[in-house]
Amino acid sequence: MILNDHRMMEDLLRLTRIIEADRQAALNDFAHLMIAHGEAEETSVRPVLMPFEDTDTVERIEAARREALKVLLAVLEVREIGSAQWDWRLKQLALVTARHIDEEERTLVNRACESLSRQSRAELGTDFARTRADLLGARCGSVVNVHRMVHGDAPA
Repeated sequence: MILNDHRMMEDLLRLTRIIEADRQAALNDFAHLMIAHGEAEETSVRPVLMPFEDTDTVERIEAARREALKVLLAVLEVREIGSAQWDWRLKQLALVTARHIDEEERTLVNRACESLSRQSRAELGTDFARTRADLLGARCGSVVNVHRMVHGDAPA
């Protein structure tokens, strides 16, 4: 499920670069998925896998997640789709997302496969899917929510 989300995020980012596509809708879908995915990992996956992972890796993943949230907020706040500012911030979002996906797939995802039984992974997947679905239903990637996550409050 985590890998499927990663591929979907990459596909949505590609759509944001296609002039003929509904770029705003693709960005909004990306934002909701990124937040739901990340929060579901935080509550369901990471607590189970932390004992199997070294502190440096966990800190790198957390730092990449915080950076990605800040860049996502910056893109969501751009008013003109296709402007130079949009293109530059979108490029930054694609870069931080790619780094985060790479780090996560090389570490946490592989560690889950190595360290957990098939049944444990299935249970983890069920918890992840339930949390993710609840967050997607709540439209968790709104500008207001992402702002709150980055700054700890709502925008003025």
